[in-house]
Amino acid sequence: MISKLVGFFGDAKFSRLRRRTLITVLLVIVVADFLVARDHGEFFWDDLPLWWAVFGFLSCVVIIIVSKAIGHQGRIMRDEDYYD
Repeated sequence: MISKLVGFFGDAKFSRLRRRTLITVLLVIVVADFLVARDHGEFFWDDLPLWWAVFGFLSCVVIIIVSKAIGHQGRIMRDEDYYD
């Protein structure tokens, strides 16, 4: 079971299927966001459709950028041949 999963994510022949699966999941999330009732938002942005999807995506992008900056400019990350 795990070898099939690793093969699916690591093999180049499944790249088209992975991309289609990702796009399908994202579209389902976007459609589901429009179906949620928004009756009790505390702030005005809580009532906006797609707010939490956009917020979550941008938050992940910021986390990745900050982590890479800390790793590269903060000298936390070592070169590949550090131990050679």
